[in-house]
Amino acid sequence: MKVVELAHQPVELYKVLKWEGVTDSGAAAKSTIVAGLVMVNGEIETRKRRKIVVGDIIAVAEEEFIMQLK
Repeated sequence: MKVVELAHQPVELYKVLKWEGVTDSGAAAKSTIVAGLVMVNGEIETRKRRKIVVGDIIAVAEEEFIMQLK
C-alpha cells in the first residue's frame, strides 16, 4: 500500500488518481471512476469529485493508496 501525503483536505478523487500516475490525465481519471473501476474504503465509487480525506483508502486495479497529512 502506497502512502499519499495530502497538503490539505479534502481533495477530489480524480485529482489523486492523476497525481499518483494511475491515469495520464484528469479526463482519463474521471472515465476510470465513472466506469466503476475505483474503490474507496472498500466500496465502488463512481463520483469523480468524491471528497477524499486522511485515512481514506483508494484501490485501483492492483494498487492501493492510503491518505495521510504531510
